[in-house]
Amino acid sequence: MAALLVLAAIPAVLAATAPAFAPAGLGPQFQSGNYTGASNGTLKNGPVVPGVAFDRFIQIWFENTDFAVANSSSVFQALAKQGILATNYVAVTHPSEPNYAAVVGGDFWGMGDDNLHYIPSNISTIADLLDQKNISWGSYQENMPYDGYPDYNYTQPNYLNSSAPPYTYYVRKHNPLILYDNIANVPARAERIRNFNDFAVDLGNNTLPQWSFITPNLVDDAHDTTVDFAGDFISYWLLPLLNNTNFNTNRTLIVLTFDENETYGEENFVWALFFGGAVPQSLWGTQDNTFYSHYSSLSSVEANWGLGNLGRGDVNKTMSNVYDFLLSAGINYTNVAVPNPPLTNLTTTIPGPENPTLYVPFLAPVNASGLGAGGGPTYIAPGTNLSLTAANAPAPVNLTALGEALPGSTPETTSTGSSSPSASPSGSGSASSAASVRIGAATLLMGVAAAIAFCL
Repeated sequence: MAALLVLAAIPAVLAATAPAFAPAGLGPQFQSGNYTGASNGTLKNGPVVPGVAFDRFIQIWFENTDFAVANSSSVFQALAKQGILATNYVAVTHPSEPNYAAVVGGDFWGMGDDNLHYIPSNISTIADLLDQKNISWGSYQENMPYDGYPDYNYTQPNYLNSSAPPYTYYVRKHNPLILYDNIANVPARAERIRNFNDFAVDLGNNTLPQWSFITPNLVDDAHDTTVDFAGDFISYWLLPLLNNTNFNTNRTLIVLTFDENETYGEENFVWALFFGGAVPQSLWGTQDNTFYSHYSSLSSVEANWGLGNLGRGDVNKTMSNVYDFLLSAGINYTNVAVPNPPLTNLTTTIPGPENPTLYVPFLAPVNASGLGAGGGPTYIAPGTNLSLTAANAPAPVNLTALGEALPGSTPETTSTGSSSPSASPSGSGSASSAASVRIGAATLLMGVAAAIAFCL
């Protein structure tokens, strides 16, 4: 009888995981108590560094949606009329977290899960390349409780339904910069990983960085909801910003896309749009069939500002074509035709330092100096072992079969943390930094339902 009561309750809880859209605040320019953490003040940036085709680059990612599904949304269709729709753009793997790791680090390191990963400090990211040219960068994470928050997730009162149990709106796996220790463990860098209250303040003070990555929360990005829910968020939050010159100028390029598709058995095509003031109006409503991947976001930024490269996926010519319209804007680069795109829907089958069954240590970057889209040298982070390369890498090892743990990783899946930065761990980010809080029966039931409904 008790089991029947539990089963009877699950549909009601499941229904609560897909509510009707409601805004978290009054608009993108206003702070909101629903974001839990107040802004820590205005972001401080240096002078604007001009690029060839754009001076500001903004990425906004949504979740787990097939191209056709996104393209069927009236909101996404309307938005496509204001930019260039990429019809041959792929995510680089499954599930979510490795795609986020890849878009800033140029590799997903064999990762095939959404576990708690700490990528060591001698592994570089786009932030290192931008810093070399004094180009400001940052990230805005909806519902992250405070800047540089390190924990696995954050659960808070449910602003969509105050009578429902607390809800996990923020997850670390969708926050690409925090995955890398050379950002997360450097306070001045971690403070650039900010929340939406910070966004409101930075927007109002015209201090948004030149490079930014924006992640809506788990309902607004369609992860726990639908593409129509994401469309409502776009209408509420993004569309008003397109007319705000503190966000969108004639030198702003915005890329809106998805981390991965929903159907793992198909090639990993995702909906991607290039828009913003840097896209010539003559190209609005057009389509681009060039083969792109998430690595194209790296190569396009490198090309625009004449940066170096990471020696990773950003120098893989097949996977890193520069956005084609930029070539007409003065960027000197030659894209390659890819008539037979590689499969990017594989998971857990790629060896790497974040794969416990095919473990290979972190390898030195490919020496691609001058071969990246920006023409600059390959960035080598301090502490990199240049003698350990792809040419002499050891054979993959099954750590799981040996009973050994994957270094710098833990399969933590239920953690909540403090909304106060005073409770932030002071160490290098160990598995214990995500403090587990065991919750009551009502929240546990929500977790059971969520486990059924979520697609990781």
